[in-house]
Amino acid sequence: MLAVTVLTAAVMTTGALFPPAASAAKPDTVQSSLNALVADDRIPSASASVTDRKGRIRHYTAGVGDLKTGAKVPKDGQVRAGSNTKAFTAVVALQLVAEKKIALDAPVDTYLPGLLRGEGIDGRHITIRQLLQHTSGLPEYLDKGAILKDPQRYYEPRELLDSALAQKAHFSPGAKWEYNNTNYLVAGLIIQKVTGRPLGEEINRRVVNRIGLRHTYFPTPGETTIREPHAKGYHRDTADSPWRDVTELDPSWGWAAGAMLSTNSDLNRFYTALLDGKLLPPAQLAQMRTTVPAGAPGVRYGLGLMSTPLPCGGVYWGHGGTIPGYATLGGVTEDGRAVNIALTAMPGDSATEQHAQTAVETTLCR
Repeated sequence: MLAVTVLTAAVMTTGALFPPAASAAKPDTVQSSLNALVADDRIPSASASVTDRKGRIRHYTAGVGDLKTGAKVPKDGQVRAGSNTKAFTAVVALQLVAEKKIALDAPVDTYLPGLLRGEGIDGRHITIRQLLQHTSGLPEYLDKGAILKDPQRYYEPRELLDSALAQKAHFSPGAKWEYNNTNYLVAGLIIQKVTGRPLGEEINRRVVNRIGLRHTYFPTPGETTIREPHAKGYHRDTADSPWRDVTELDPSWGWAAGAMLSTNSDLNRFYTALLDGKLLPPAQLAQMRTTVPAGAPGVRYGLGLMSTPLPCGGVYWGHGGTIPGYATLGGVTEDGRAVNIALTAMPGDSATEQHAQTAVETTLCR
């Protein structure tokens, strides 16, 4: 959950998680991939938005939007974007770096003195860069069992952080890479301290509104519903369990790491605008794109942004994410092609994850 499409390298294909000139992916190729995810992998529904180099957009759907009523899947409907939120949080942090309000290599204690203390944990030795790049060594706060047991419970960020600090550090800061939601929880707290405003307001103001993402938002505290047309999201504990409707949940436990909602086309617009330099000055965008190996072959992680190799050559940039009821993956190429695929259930096995990943790669390599 809240992974990056490699969905926390472990739940991480999330976030996971760019090539020869071509026209937009043929509708039958994309459609057949979505159909297979529904028919063969038993995902309730799948949808996609594809943008070619000329900016032409095509939308696709498969499956049903409501298992009880059989309602259609809305075209380009809203989904819970999960760990794509990390890319938005990282952009705000890097905007603050450009404004000289945050220094990437300053320790956390510069902004939140005394906050990070625990067994092997010391905020005087963990930098902002290490938070954004997942090299801090902080332990994970996420308790998947508790969240699935009571998905509508509200969590304060400090409560989540306390559960992480009760554990020991996983490694010394900078020693290795490990995908971890706690890193972005702390980054969100720093953004709030520096700006004096709620994180969600800063993300909406600095990113969403700035590039006109009309169907993307950071939910308000206590907001459990999805505002616009959407397919329902489902979860089951095992492959043989019945589907459980988890569409309405409180995403506060995801907060800076995974609370946002969006659409396939808006996510494509976000990553395209980001790589086009519309959200960050060149120096900060270069920092965001400076990567380290991220666990899976060829996959690399920058500051809230991943690069993933394509079988046809080059890479694509994005993040992806999962949250109970939804999974999103995709990205953009250097020459302007983009695809985002949304599933209305988290992949239950590595085969389904790979099928979704292959659908992205096949679309971008057309």
